[in-house]
Amino acid sequence: MSSSAGWYPDPGGQPGMYRWWTGTSWTTAITASPQTTPPPVTAGGVGQVDYGSGGYPYAPTRRKGVLGWWLGGAAALVAVVVAIMLVVQQFGGGTGPLLPDIGNNEPTSSVTPNICPPASTSDTAPPTSNAPSGWVASGNLGFPELGAPWENTLDNRVPWGSLSRVQEVVDQANYDGSGSNWVASILVSDLFVGDGFASTKVAAETVLKCVLGTYYADTVVTTSQLSSAQHDVDGHPGWLIETQLSFDIPQLNAKGERVLLLVVQTSDDDYGLFYASVPDTRSELVPDARKALAGLRVFS
Repeated sequence: MSSSAGWYPDPGGQPGMYRWWTGTSWTTAITASPQTTPPPVTAGGVGQVDYGSGGYPYAPTRRKGVLGWWLGGAAALVAVVVAIMLVVQQFGGGTGPLLPDIGNNEPTSSVTPNICPPASTSDTAPPTSNAPSGWVASGNLGFPELGAPWENTLDNRVPWGSLSRVQEVVDQANYDGSGSNWVASILVSDLFVGDGFASTKVAAETVLKCVLGTYYADTVVTTSQLSSAQHDVDGHPGWLIETQLSFDIPQLNAKGERVLLLVVQTSDDDYGLFYASVPDTRSELVPDARKALAGLRVFS
């Protein structure tokens, strides 16, 4: 890596994109025209990294573009780790990738939290344009409300999301003795992404990793990917991943569940998330999840 500051091909691998190198570190700034784009100016000075709380590179006053910046920073870190591994043939406790691929029999306990934003503190769902009554909608994405036994609730744990709207069915009440319920759930949420988002496929893969890290914490979860394919909604590009999870959580009857995760680019700068998880102990609810997925609409 050259020590000279300047625009260099994006270490995140985005075709045709360049990221600003300060001479010692990567910044959040990217461009497709390095010859005509001036050095970025942030709170740290010209061409410097602007770090917010938790050490993540982002602009606190700007909500769009967060995911792309984290992805670029994570990719740069991966490149550095790989380079060190090639030199010393060993790094820390292992030589596995920093971000494991979501594929067959992939344990997610090694998912790094570094690119995953902290949980939202919002208690207000974002406004939804033109969503009719009887729909479960957040941001610009929604599906027709399901009837009993599904009940409506809210969730603010979605990575890169605000307050998501959820329908859920309790599978096992107070499964751990602390009052926590294990549920089947279907939710929609907006995603604060934008600049630097290479594709809806990258978005779906990354959000899935962080969702598993958020919802399953330190539990070792094995994923067996069943499908990963383009899935457009109302003419808007999207990417759908279906995977089967396996785990062994003390006192929990379910030992696995089916997950459907879809990221849709609802406009030039906006993305939406559809996420459904159904425990194997309530497999009769999987058709409901597929019905909600089939009924998805983009509202503008």
